[in-house]
Amino acid sequence: MASDSPAGTHKDPVTGEMISKTELKRREKQREKDAKKAEKAAVAPPQAASKPAAANEDDLNPNQYFELRARTIQKLKETQSPNPYPHKFHVTESIASFVEEYGKEGLIAAGQKLETVIVSLSGRVHNIRSSGNKLKFYDLHGEGTQVQILANVRDADDSDEFISTQALFRRGDIVGVIGHPSRSQKGELSISPSSMVLLAPNLHQLPSAHFGLKDQETRYRKRYLDLIMSPGTRNIFITRARVINYLRRYLDNLGFLEVETPMTSMVAGGATARPFITHHNDLDLDLYLRVAPELYLKQLTVGGLDRVYEIGRVFRNEGIDLTHNPEFTLCEFYMAYADMYDLMEITENLLESMVKYLNGGSTIVKYHPEGKDGKELVMDFKTPWKRYDMIDTLEEKTGAKFPPGDTLHTAETNKFLRELCVKHNVDCSEPRTNARLLDKLVGDFIEPLCISPAFITGHPQVMSPLAKNHRSRPGLCERFEGFMCGKEFCNAYTELNDPFEQRLRFEEQSRQKEQGDDEAQGVDEVFVDALEHGLPPTAGWGMGIDRLIMFLTDSPNIKEVLLFPAMKPIETAANTSGKEPGPAGQL
Repeated sequence: MASDSPAGTHKDPVTGEMISKTELKRREKQREKDAKKAEKAAVAPPQAASKPAAANEDDLNPNQYFELRARTIQKLKETQSPNPYPHKFHVTESIASFVEEYGKEGLIAAGQKLETVIVSLSGRVHNIRSSGNKLKFYDLHGEGTQVQILANVRDADDSDEFISTQALFRRGDIVGVIGHPSRSQKGELSISPSSMVLLAPNLHQLPSAHFGLKDQETRYRKRYLDLIMSPGTRNIFITRARVINYLRRYLDNLGFLEVETPMTSMVAGGATARPFITHHNDLDLDLYLRVAPELYLKQLTVGGLDRVYEIGRVFRNEGIDLTHNPEFTLCEFYMAYADMYDLMEITENLLESMVKYLNGGSTIVKYHPEGKDGKELVMDFKTPWKRYDMIDTLEEKTGAKFPPGDTLHTAETNKFLRELCVKHNVDCSEPRTNARLLDKLVGDFIEPLCISPAFITGHPQVMSPLAKNHRSRPGLCERFEGFMCGKEFCNAYTELNDPFEQRLRFEEQSRQKEQGDDEAQGVDEVFVDALEHGLPPTAGWGMGIDRLIMFLTDSPNIKEVLLFPAMKPIETAANTSGKEPGPAGQL
């Protein structure tokens, strides 16, 4: 039954939330019941073995807990005793540096504290344990590490305030602690506070510390909660940052210049992919979100920036699966006076040294594509890597003799490829162009061979509209793709710098687009004009950062390595009516 009014139009006087009229009525009725129960409990004789109030909170459902906690914090906001959201708390050092400085063996004896040292720490409380009325233990987490708070009333500057402040603390609260470095009787490094302060309350129940946050949907939609509860998630994104930092330093050391190019353009070029379309209101013009920065970067090389690179987001309006996300991070670089063979050597050296940097010198990486309990793939990044020639390997695996390279674009070859796909049960949806049929055959017969990093070379020209023709093999081009665990992670080629040939290839791409291939590129007149000014012999390279991180962190799902992956919005009364997106919907 529809609510009397649109969702989110009535303010809850207790929590301050904007909710529907129906939900407000339900809450008011529930509060009346709770108030009557409280009145009965107040006049009832006290029970000898009554359970502490704090313990009862564990039995509340999430909505009940939120409402109770929100009411408490709203009251504190009114009384300012204390202010639950203070402006500032002075921190003398991080928890990590505290553990490093005072955790040294023999510095503090068990049961002792450094009376002459006062520090102030802050972090999020995860676990609370009581030992009588005057001693509590807290696990304080921050920056990927933790320390114990040994809160004894005897150490407090003001015992009454100390006790009343601690009565406010719940799991998930952010707190500040001022006190002395110490060790518990059992020898655990701690801080013994003289005062504590609530810095930001958590209004929601945290998942159980024992079981953690297991629901995958919740982890992706509420990444903040995932980061609070899962140290492994934090480590993935630290590794991601280290990989990007290493990549930047490596290219900088080779004399490359990092640049930024437009996110929107009138032509979706630089890669074979379906673009997103947006609209510029002032110009009343439809624009494409970029599928690659390639054409802009090569224009810069024409202009004399001989070594340029960009690390940034690109957008491809394609399916979402375990290894694809509509927006992803790409690194592309262009190197004048180099060819594909130079870039193969650079790729091998870059990734071998990167893996050694991450793995303490080892070149071995283990990957579980079906999850931690599934099959294990062992990759060795040690150079040189294996190379597979595309046509030679397809002939070997299918037992069929392929047409000559300079006829791979013809209708006769299309017929041959269609029949070959049918014979080997290789599925290819329309449009069944020569390029798409070849790509599907490679996916079935060659990509699965590439467990450790390997290169696939010898691509037909029909598959590579921006690559230079092969110097000794007619019909083929100078291009390679890097694969590991059966998945592509990089793509590179000796760049086409002949403006006459480039125009012909763009026109062929336009014909494929007219035949229904949404991924084909159009004619980019500005880029052709740039080539007419002279592009030096150049090699270009692109690598998907997200997929590389998947392999290096043993993450079988690309959503694990994206802080905010694309998710289908949760259906609510508001978003199904088309008024607004659902909660935590990144799309």
